[in-house]
Amino acid sequence: MIALFAILIVALFGLGFLSPLWWAVAAVLMFVAVRYGRGPAGSRGQGGNFEYRDYRDHRDRENRWDRRYRRQRQGLWRRQDRRDEQHRR
Repeated sequence: MIALFAILIVALFGLGFLSPLWWAVAAVLMFVAVRYGRGPAGSRGQGGNFEYRDYRDHRDRENRWDRRYRRQRQGLWRRQDRRDEQHRR
């Protein structure tokens, strides 16, 4: 599909030597291709990319939280385990 669109733009550019109106049409099509084309800034793939990006950001925040507070919790768990062992004796 992209190849056909590129061929159309080239053909319209070639026809522009006959009439400048075709150059304007080719320029508009190139603008549309760049503005709304596929890719990171394209409109087609944004829905899935945003959902995955949100998921990835949430996962990374949770991982950072876990890494940051894991040591504190491990110390707390060890203290509680020692208290439980002393209580059982």
